[in-house]
Amino acid sequence: MSNIYRASLEEIKRLQWLTVEKQLLYIQKNSVFYGEMFKKNQLDPSKINSYTEFQKIPITTKKEVQEFNEDFICVPQSEIIDFVTTSGTLGKPVSFALNEADLQRLATNEMESFKIVGVKKDDIVQITTTLDRRFMAGMAYFLGLRKLGAGIVRTGSGLPQLQWDSIARFKPKYLVAVPSFLLRMIEYAELNNINFNKSSVKAVICIGEPIRDLEFTLNSLGRKISELWNIELFSTYASTEMATAFTECEVHQGNHAQPELIFTEILDDAGYPVKPEEIGELVVTTLQVETMPLLRFATGDMVSYTDEACKCGRNTLRLSPVVGRKNQMIKFKGTSLYPQHIIEVLNNFKGIPAYVIEVKTNEFGTDDVVVKIPDFLDAEKVSLLKEHFKSKLQVTLTVETVSSKIIEDLKSPEGSRKPVVFIDYR
Repeated sequence: MSNIYRASLEEIKRLQWLTVEKQLLYIQKNSVFYGEMFKKNQLDPSKINSYTEFQKIPITTKKEVQEFNEDFICVPQSEIIDFVTTSGTLGKPVSFALNEADLQRLATNEMESFKIVGVKKDDIVQITTTLDRRFMAGMAYFLGLRKLGAGIVRTGSGLPQLQWDSIARFKPKYLVAVPSFLLRMIEYAELNNINFNKSSVKAVICIGEPIRDLEFTLNSLGRKISELWNIELFSTYASTEMATAFTECEVHQGNHAQPELIFTEILDDAGYPVKPEEIGELVVTTLQVETMPLLRFATGDMVSYTDEACKCGRNTLRLSPVVGRKNQMIKFKGTSLYPQHIIEVLNNFKGIPAYVIEVKTNEFGTDDVVVKIPDFLDAEKVSLLKEHFKSKLQVTLTVETVSSKIIEDLKSPEGSRKPVVFIDYR
């Protein structure tokens, strides 16, 4: 474990700020985009020696990274050895490049992440996510486990039969998986008489979907998995832009930050820091990144945080699960909703095997929400679901029945690396 995690909060902030100052000078010297931004705003990074001064730096948006992509590159083209893109959840994927130092940093990040979960050198971990398709995360897991020295089984995404065959062959203790895929694995095991509760798997590092709520208790998806499969679930949060993971320890009370790799702010709509437990937008500054460092980058993800010492002994800041995306907030009949609120209701309602949520702007300029479910469900089930929405969200959503093929096609758009259950047409 990195010694910084167990230092006092004051010492963590002091050590982290030294890294921030170093990164500011590196960015000023090497980044075309930020060099111009500093000049335009009459900012001298060498004189930014407090958070108050740091807050004068303008926020970097995803649109800017998209439009001025090459101006963020800080190393010669000849040094770049890996190219990745974001998942494109909110639009066109954004390109990112890494040099050798960035790949080493990525390995360190994921090694520390696995250590927080409790993975040790003599453990075997099965990675059920893709390592190709320009996906940073799959590669990060592989590099981190290599650096840790643990055993690795690279099955890739999908293919439940291959997953169970690999579990039987190699006896992994941990899986890295998207939570909803675990339900597919359970379904396959039940159909094929596989005693999954007697398998070698004891825990899963869950990616891409939240499994806990703001109180850190398992949400409906997490409960559904744990009720069927007696395994420990660990949540993580990361993105390509951050190239850093926030990871849950054995206490399961929030995702620990890695302060030597990322500087974290949670800001309100006016750009001021929120208090612990309050929800705000996560804004990050990547540390020790050489090729495409980001400064005060607005992730669009709405989270809360706590900086109280964790019972595991770490004193690092911890993030809540993501409540939703800032620009995905739905204004519906006077109620503010995030997609996750609707997803939680659907996951908690028995008998809905698949669904897609669509939101559009209507002729009056307000939001319309349609939940599409399989057409083999009867009218009584549809009526009960509407009542469930009303009781849980205080609004009645439109429920439309369509063929299972339409739902699967909507959930798996061409080029997508993960299932899509929320489609925003606004």
